[in-house]
Order: sequence, then C-alpha cells, then structure tokens
Amino acid sequence: MELSPDWVVGFTDGEGCFYIGIYRHPEMSVGYQVLPEFRIVQHKRDVQLLHAIKRFFKCGVIRVNRDDRMELRIRKLECLRMVVDFFQKHPLKTKKNVDFRKFAKVIRWMGKGKHLNTDGVIEIAKIALETNTGNHVEIEKIITELKSG
Repeated sequence: MELSPDWVVGFTDGEGCFYIGIYRHPEMSVGYQVLPEFRIVQHKRDVQLLHAIKRFFKCGVIRVNRDDRMELRIRKLECLRMVVDFFQKHPLKTKKNVDFRKFAKVIRWMGKGKHLNTDGVIEIAKIALETNTGNHVEIEKIITELKSG
C-alpha cells in the first residue's frame, strides 16, 4: 500500500495524536523525562494502515494499545523531527494543527536541550497542559514540584 502525503495528512487529522509525556525519572538531571510522541491508534483489523504509515515515515513501532486496538508510536527524537518537517510542509487542516505547532515547538526545544533543565521542563509542561487531554492534574503537580525546587 502506497500512501500520498495528502492521505497521510487527512488520516492524521482524523486519527493522529501529538502527545507530550512527562514522567518521573530520577536518573534525569531534573528528575523528569520529557517523552513526546506521535501516535495513531486503529482497530487491529486495520493494522495494515499502521504498517503503511510506518513505512511512509520510515520510523515507529507498532504494538498493542489495548484490547483489540493497535497503535503506531513514534518517539525517537530524530524521527519526530522528520514527522514535524513533514507536517510543516503538508499542514494539517483541522484544529489538530494548533496542537501540532505546539508539539513542533517542544521538538525544537528538545533539539536545543531545553528539556534538560528545570525552567525548560516547566515551559514544556505548560505546553503539555494546553495540548494533552487527560493528565492535567499530574502535569500541574509536576510544575508545582519543579517550581518549589
């Protein structure tokens, strides 16, 4: 299955997710690890689409998400840079483009090492609050903890 850039944009608009994870990691200089990821989840019957998108980006891992769902997950920074470059050249059409632009900013910051200091992780966490659905309480706790030193 060969995919066109327009198809990938449309599919990502409907099914993709740009997620900024922040996790406690005592071995990191700040005590937290920033793990951005690009994900697409599909029912296992459509796993061939995930394989086609993985081939398109030449990156990622396909694994069980939960129950009968599979996901393509791209986490490697160099691969995320390629994903960002692609969507900058081929913009998303929905509100997801707003989240993507914030995600792209985090990827650029990580390229400069901003995720390796407290102020940078706080700034990244604030962006995560604006883009991620779900774990706002946990991210707010992380910001409070980092601000208090």
